Amino acid sequence: MADVERGNQSDVTEFILRGFRILYPFQIGPFVLVLLTYLTTLAGNTLVIFTILVDQGLHTPMYFFLGNLSFLDIWYTSNIVPKMLQGFLAEKGVAISFSDCVMQLYIFGSQAATEILLLTVMAYDRYLAICRPLRYTSLMKTRECIKLASCSWLGGFLFNPVIMAWIYRLRFCGPNEIDHFFCDFMPLVKLSCSDTHLITLAAFLLSSTATLIPFLLTLTSYSFIITAIVKNPSSTGRQKAFSTCTSHLIVVSTFYGALAMVYMVPTASATINLNKIFSLLYSLVTPLLNPLVYSLRNKDVNDALKTVATRLLDFRRR
Repeated sequence: MADVERGNQSDVTEFILRGFRILYPFQIGPFVLVLLTYLTTLAGNTLVIFTILVDQGLHTPMYFFLGNLSFLDIWYTSNIVPKMLQGFLAEKGVAISFSDCVMQLYIFGSQAATEILLLTVMAYDRYLAICRPLRYTSLMKTRECIKLASCSWLGGFLFNPVIMAWIYRLRFCGPNEIDHFFCDFMPLVKLSCSDTHLITLAAFLLSSTATLIPFLLTLTSYSFIITAIVKNPSSTGRQKAFSTCTSHLIVVSTFYGALAMVYMVPTASATINLNKIFSLLYSLVTPLLNPLVYSLRNKDVNDALKTVATRLLDFRRR
């Protein structure tokens, strides 16, 4: 029934994701690189989640939110990378139905919004830990952490259903090739033969608001954090406080920097490949970076990983 309704609304029922077609003669190298990155991302984030679950010392608000972030990153990459990998092996691109395309876009947008909210919550957690240490335990109880995480997930997935419903009603009657490796908003909407000015403006205002407000809250949190660290008379205290924030700052900077480059770079044909490369940063590199940064730069996670590895080795020897 849904296919019949779509047929009444649109002449195009499927799209072709062109991906990195220019790389097709050399597709094996990029295919292997992306596959290894994807598998490493899955393994790294799964290991972080497992370590947080089994190590009692990591049952704190900061690592609770980190576990949520790692779970999100697994889902995030799994929404995009499989089709990307198919694209490396398909000279003419990968076919995707209209419904699947809209669903991929919805999941991608929701996951991006959820990640923004989780990063904001993690910045707030660091603000309370450093600037309000005496009230931290009472303000960040388990119930409050669950509420903040739930609001991040719920807010992310309530972010764009109206835009998705609007896209579903657009008419597509011309070219069906999307010059990207996944169904992103602008490459998809550009193919519509309907008037897309209103939906483009609405999507811009919605995404700008959903990005700018959390970014400003994160920026405000870190302005207070940096001020508190600078005023700390103890050099050891300053170093310890700064070390707990460095990992999060690296992840936040990479994520927002990649988003800014993608949506600030013009979408002309001369820069579309550059746009794809920046898209790779937040869809593939950032989810890989999270477990690496948090495990390599965070002593607690690093020690917990070593403990878990030792226990697993001891278990296998028995």
